Amino acid sequence: MKHTPRKILVTGGGGFLGSHLCERLLNDGHDVICVDNFFTGSRRNILHLMDNPYFELIRHDVTFPLYVEVDEIYNLACPASPIHYQYNPVKTIKTNVHGAINMLGLAKRIRARIFQASTSEVYGDPSVHPQPEGYWGHVNPIGIRSCYDEGKRCAETLFFDYYRQHRLQIKVGRIFNTYGPKMHPDDGRVVSNFIVQALKNEPITIYGDGSQTRSFCYVDDLIEGFVRFMASPDDFTGPVNLGNPNEFTILELARRILDLTGSRSEIVFKDLPADDPRQRQPDIRLARERLGWEPKVPLADGLSRTIAYFEGLLGE
Repeated sequence: MKHTPRKILVTGGGGFLGSHLCERLLNDGHDVICVDNFFTGSRRNILHLMDNPYFELIRHDVTFPLYVEVDEIYNLACPASPIHYQYNPVKTIKTNVHGAINMLGLAKRIRARIFQASTSEVYGDPSVHPQPEGYWGHVNPIGIRSCYDEGKRCAETLFFDYYRQHRLQIKVGRIFNTYGPKMHPDDGRVVSNFIVQALKNEPITIYGDGSQTRSFCYVDDLIEGFVRFMASPDDFTGPVNLGNPNEFTILELARRILDLTGSRSEIVFKDLPADDPRQRQPDIRLARERLGWEPKVPLADGLSRTIAYFEGLLGE
């Protein structure tokens, strides 16, 4: 896709998704300001970008206001794995809510278009399958995952109130399970957990009986969705699901990773955590119709690339 060069702010730019987005935007010819407090992000993820004259890093916490001049904002700042967002749940809510308020306030002041990285967690443990954007969700507002689920739901509310009240140009994308290189090895997510355990020949831990399902989207496909969504007409605000509709059981994922790594790991089963959703699959008809977007990378190919990344990381 051809783009007019722009100045673009990426909050959470040192994280898994943020670092991939920064690299993509630079490759597309834009100036990029990366903002991160490095709670879960890593300088390692963006180290190769530091010598690029069109890349700038600001160490900053989005719960405090930020004053810069840009054309677009991608708001990705927030811990996104249960281990990290449950470590300090109050901070997680503040990052979601205060961070959204601060970035929306910045966008209002400079009249910038702004993208919100929302999540499939807004659907909770869904009673509708697959999940369309019109489904309001089934979320426990006082559970251990609520700091993230409800924080993201509140952020969506703020975005649409700014859109209605101030006519701000907003884009709200609901991200489903994404994987790929630069994932944190200790983030507790199922793909990184299984790969690290398999490469170490440690027991692969499945919570529950493994029949719960997830839909896994490779990171390059997701970033393509971000860019297309941001370039879409002003009247297309979302929310729009961005994820891979191909559904797999957790047990099937474990067996695929065992085959791809040649691991000697055994599969062990433990109790399912509270409020863990049984099913998660995006309905992406809206993204197909309005963005001409759908994932292209098959699970086997994406897992092979991710395994290669973790082999290099663990071999250092």
